[in-house]
Amino acid sequence: MTKNNKVNFNLYDVIRYPLVTEKTTRLSEVNQVAFVVSRDSTKPQIKQAVELVYDVKVEAVNTVVQKGKTKRFRGREGQRSDVKKAFITLTKGQTIDMASGV
Repeated sequence: MTKNNKVNFNLYDVIRYPLVTEKTTRLSEVNQVAFVVSRDSTKPQIKQAVELVYDVKVEAVNTVVQKGKTKRFRGREGQRSDVKKAFITLTKGQTIDMASGV
C-alpha cells in the first residue's frame, strides 16, 4: 500500500474465489468465511482486498497452504497444484452473502 491509500495490486488477483463447502458454510455461524487466494498474497493484502470488495470490517486472517495431491490419469502420474486458503474472521454484525456473488 502506498502513502495515499492507493491499492497497488488488483483485488481479484488476491482473492480467486469463495470456498463454499459444507464445513465453510458452518463457519458463517461464527462470523467466518473462506476464500481461495493467490499463493503469493500476504495477510494484509488479503484483509485489504476483502474489506474493499465486500465492504466489511475484517478482524483476523488465517491462511493455510494445502499441498497438491499426486494423482494418476490414464496410467501416468500427475501433480495437482498447491492451493492457499484464507479463513477470514469478520467483526460482530458483519456478514458476506456468498450466494449473491460480486
